[in-house]
Amino acid sequence: MKFDRRHAALATAALLVSLHDAPALAENASAWSQDAKSAVRLIAGANKSGVPLRAGIEIKMQPGWHTYWRYPGDSGVPPRFDFSGSDNVKSAAVSFPAPSLFSDESGNSVGYKNGVIFPVSIVPKDPTKPVNARLKIEYAVCEKLCVPAEGKAELTVGPGPSTEDKALAEAEARVPKKIAAGEIGLTARRVNDAAKPLVAVDLVARDKGPIEIFVEGPTAEWALPIPKPAPGAPAGHQHFSFVLDGLPPGVDPKGSFDLTFTVVEGGRAVEATAHLD
Repeated sequence: MKFDRRHAALATAALLVSLHDAPALAENASAWSQDAKSAVRLIAGANKSGVPLRAGIEIKMQPGWHTYWRYPGDSGVPPRFDFSGSDNVKSAAVSFPAPSLFSDESGNSVGYKNGVIFPVSIVPKDPTKPVNARLKIEYAVCEKLCVPAEGKAELTVGPGPSTEDKALAEAEARVPKKIAAGEIGLTARRVNDAAKPLVAVDLVARDKGPIEIFVEGPTAEWALPIPKPAPGAPAGHQHFSFVLDGLPPGVDPKGSFDLTFTVVEGGRAVEATAHLD
């Protein structure tokens, strides 16, 4: 009987602990919205009153699977976020952590392997009232084949601490910092007069590890190639190049426009705009 009482007491204590923890977990994260190879949920960060609220969209995937950045590369689709069904949300701005490059027989893709948290900055319509964030998301996950996925999540976000704050802060730190191109010595120029000109990119290298660089056009309709390392860089610099292909119909590849470069080197990620004459 002593054995049974002891185990009954332990079971009761465990149940009380789980019940005590459940409300805190529910306040900090929504339930997972499961799909075939992945799942998505909303998490809340530690927040203060009177400022935009910090939240995150977390996607977890089966080992070896990946999802996409805002520009997917040669194939794939970027995630689509919809907060229009939320209560007391004036705006919800989603940020993208620095991505990685994946290469296989189908080409190059840009995104995140195994899991990612997209930070969200929420501005309430009325800061004195609760915010109920409702997310609808469409995305794709890929291994050798790509699978479309979707999910829904709902979470009340407000002032207070959060058990998810560390993970969210780490994701926020990986969002590329916007800087002037001159801060990293980044320049872009055409090097020939072909129908699809070759663009040479030069930037300062800090020798902090391999450099990955991604380029985007002025609008989402642009689908530029991934810049590749190029020879001839002087000491302390690195060269990349790409063909000016994937422009929207009617855009002159010899025209003048701004290009956005995301540079990932070691633990640093930056975003800079360079003008191409």
